[in-house]
Amino acid sequence: MDLDWTALNRRTFLKSVAVLGALGADRAGTAEPSAQTVPTVADRTDDRNYWIAVMERIATPVLENLSRRELRKTMPVEAADPADRGRFTHLEAFGRLLAGIAPWLAAQGLDESEAARRRKFIEWAQESLDAATDPRSADFMNFHEDRQPLVDAAFMAQGILRAPAALWQPLSARVRRQVIGALKSSRAISTPTSNNWVMFAAMVEAALQTMGEQTDSQRCDGCVRQMLGWYKGDGIYGDGEDFHFDYYNSFVIHPMLLDVVSVLQRDRGGYGPVYGTVLSRARRHAEILERLIAPDGTFPSVGRSTAYRFGAFHALAQVALMHELPVRVEPAQVRCAMTAVIRRAIEAPGTFDDRGWLRIGFCGHQPSLAEAYISTGSLYLCSTAMLPLGLPPADAFWSAPAARWTSQRLWSGEPLAPDHALPS
Repeated sequence: MDLDWTALNRRTFLKSVAVLGALGADRAGTAEPSAQTVPTVADRTDDRNYWIAVMERIATPVLENLSRRELRKTMPVEAADPADRGRFTHLEAFGRLLAGIAPWLAAQGLDESEAARRRKFIEWAQESLDAATDPRSADFMNFHEDRQPLVDAAFMAQGILRAPAALWQPLSARVRRQVIGALKSSRAISTPTSNNWVMFAAMVEAALQTMGEQTDSQRCDGCVRQMLGWYKGDGIYGDGEDFHFDYYNSFVIHPMLLDVVSVLQRDRGGYGPVYGTVLSRARRHAEILERLIAPDGTFPSVGRSTAYRFGAFHALAQVALMHELPVRVEPAQVRCAMTAVIRRAIEAPGTFDDRGWLRIGFCGHQPSLAEAYISTGSLYLCSTAMLPLGLPPADAFWSAPAARWTSQRLWSGEPLAPDHALPS
């Protein structure tokens, strides 16, 4: 049965609409920013409840339908070539969403209301892992044919690594075997050598190692060494030998390096200095990303894959989740800045179709922005910006008073310390 967003649990839906509507009204009454008028942060806004409402809206169509083994039947495939991208788009949607929602599924210290809201998403995610990897399932996914499945096998693996207590330990032995088999099957895709795809191979191997499986050192350690060799300076890696002005350092490179090298450090030893280097570069990149958020919550659309929307802030979200923000970047300013970004994107007319599925665009529905590899499933990478939902409500990220972010402070004339590059 096709998912009708308006037919979802009425109480949760009404609560979400109230939050989304109130925030929309706040924004509608805010003047465009200038050096004299900088939008203020409303202390009354419940940012966490807003983020949860957004995550629920993004995640429900994917997880509810997949848990019922009806994703292929219900999910539209918007793409330049729907027939071609239809071979990959379902794993794209699931893997990317899982990477983003996982920390919330395992978060501790929730109040009773939030825990109750979350419960069905945990159940749906566990059932979806079964549906996606069971060869008898109508939604059994493609993990090895052509090249694209390596990307989204890696995002699925990253999601499991980020929340083993919710997404691995409770699984039955049968489902665990299925997941391991699916991840191993992605090894049929040759080891990438020339771009950020090296991190997808490494992520799959890191997950398999955590699951107790034998790993391919070339696809793990070798790929990490290759990525580290492309470092250009000041928190920026090349996408291969060349520098590309886009958000792939945040979409993929920093988050996956942090997660993979963390596994290597934990299980093999000797990676402590490497992890320290990777972390310092990620912290600097997070600092740069925060500075890119304009006073009104917009940010530059630069380079390819801009249809991933606020997934551009994956690395900033990861560093915030880890409590590793740079000294000059307070958690509250990141919360407020990212809330503004999410509001600008999610509330743009045309972002969702009439059944609740994301549509291609950067701000609303803009299918002309899509590269040939972009499809409906690709868009769910936006969920990775919401990793801080894995922090409890009492954490300073959520509980500290609202704060202006860097560009708001600068454009209001506030004196700040100068910005400096990360020493090589």
